[in-house]
Amino acid sequence: MKISKIRLAYRVIIDSSSTIIWDKYVFEDTFKEYKMQSQQFNSAENPKNTFRELLSENEKAAQLHFLVGIAADGYVQQLKGNFHRVPDVLGNQYFPFVNYQLDIVNTDVTDHSKHKIGITFYSPLLSYFGIIEGNYVVSKNTENINEYETIMFPVQPHLSICYIQKE
Repeated sequence: MKISKIRLAYRVIIDSSSTIIWDKYVFEDTFKEYKMQSQQFNSAENPKNTFRELLSENEKAAQLHFLVGIAADGYVQQLKGNFHRVPDVLGNQYFPFVNYQLDIVNTDVTDHSKHKIGITFYSPLLSYFGIIEGNYVVSKNTENINEYETIMFPVQPHLSICYIQKE
């Protein structure tokens, strides 16, 4: 049996309607950080209120994804490598991750309620056995052996294979 190695990605969207306390903290701190950091990319004579307007005016504003992401780093570190909102088929609420990336969907310095970010969590390299009954069948063990302990994640919105390494 040929086994591919994959990396899964799970993306969460955080906006003013988010109800989970962790999301609320990330929302508040990234909005404050955006307001502060965006000043260095905005022109004094013709300031832009929204991120999309600012980006269309100044391509260097793309750095704001990274700069605003720094405000979320402490919260992501608190998760200790497990995002507890992606259930496997047994009902365990965890998604192992080794990296993440924050992106600004849009925001408006004059309207807190329009702030919206995405955080994509990336799994470690996993052995991939395919999709069975609508579930990704994977193993954290990536060594070529005859036995694997598997995890099954349902195919679902915001969960995707983002990297494949063929054997």
